[in-house]
Amino acid sequence: MSARLERLTKKFRAENLDAVIISKPENVFYFSGFRGDSTILLIGENFRRLITDSRYTEQAALQTKDFELVEQSDGLIKKLAEEIKNCGAKILGFEGRVLTFDEYNRLKENLSGVELKSVEVDSLRQIKDAAEISNIRRACEIGDRAFAETLNFIKAGVSEIDVAAALENFMRRFGSEKPAFDTIVASGVRGSLPHGIASEKIISDGEFVTLDFGAKFNGYCSDMTRTVCVGKASDRQREVYGAVLSAQLHGLEIIKAGVSGKFVDAAVREKLNRAGLGKYFTHALGHSLGLEIHEEPRLSRLSTCESLEAGMIVTDEPGVYIAGVGGLRIEDTVLVRRGAAETLTNAPKNLIEL
Repeated sequence: MSARLERLTKKFRAENLDAVIISKPENVFYFSGFRGDSTILLIGENFRRLITDSRYTEQAALQTKDFELVEQSDGLIKKLAEEIKNCGAKILGFEGRVLTFDEYNRLKENLSGVELKSVEVDSLRQIKDAAEISNIRRACEIGDRAFAETLNFIKAGVSEIDVAAALENFMRRFGSEKPAFDTIVASGVRGSLPHGIASEKIISDGEFVTLDFGAKFNGYCSDMTRTVCVGKASDRQREVYGAVLSAQLHGLEIIKAGVSGKFVDAAVREKLNRAGLGKYFTHALGHSLGLEIHEEPRLSRLSTCESLEAGMIVTDEPGVYIAGVGGLRIEDTVLVRRGAAETLTNAPKNLIEL
């Protein structure tokens, strides 16, 4: 935690802040090690305080070593205001995208003479350290194992929601805390829905089945998509699958430190354009992930990332979605390196016919 806290301290020094409030649960965990809700961190040059209630004081004492624990019983914002007064901070940063309008107003009412400035700290999590990479790698391994087991469960006559339940059960058995997000299982015509959450639709012979899922290990997410065919695939299905796979593999070839998020997205999109399928690729190529399933940087036409850096983790997930027909997607979680990227999700990507 010390290196993370030092980076945070440098950030608020550069912005001329006396202290910063951390209230986003993922950032509370990132900077303190505490995993719980209803908690706020108050961090200054010479003080670090974790404010929570009696439900979490014992847990916080076990998980947090670098913070003074402050128990509140009359309201989190009220106690936060008291601690700010006690520390003497006059210019205070807060997570403007996280603190609610009501919380902000209540804080202002209790803090005369204190200037509140919105700050963004999520960017400090973009480059993953060794411990984070290890946790994400483990989450990916859990997903790989669960997918292999779920293949034995997918067949004509089974519902999408039953497949999702089986997949999530396997992830739990192999060590996942919970799904990293709502599991997507989209078969047949529902494959044209990029975020087709598992439904009661019954899977039929000859259909593509797209599974997009992730495990969570020690708070860190994985993300993987595989598309399989129930029964023998048609020539057209093979053609479209091959085009998406070729585009996805091209993405893996060019993801590396030094290239921009826009460049990678455009290069993969051009592969699908040349196959006559570009107009059916309707979303960004990828996103980062870690404590949240969607983080910066992005691989997209709107990406603000001018240069990927070693230690970033992104997804590579081209897809094709044809309304009234169906679709497919192939996705890996990828560790950016200075040379060739490392794929952390390693389930087979050849067309599987069940």
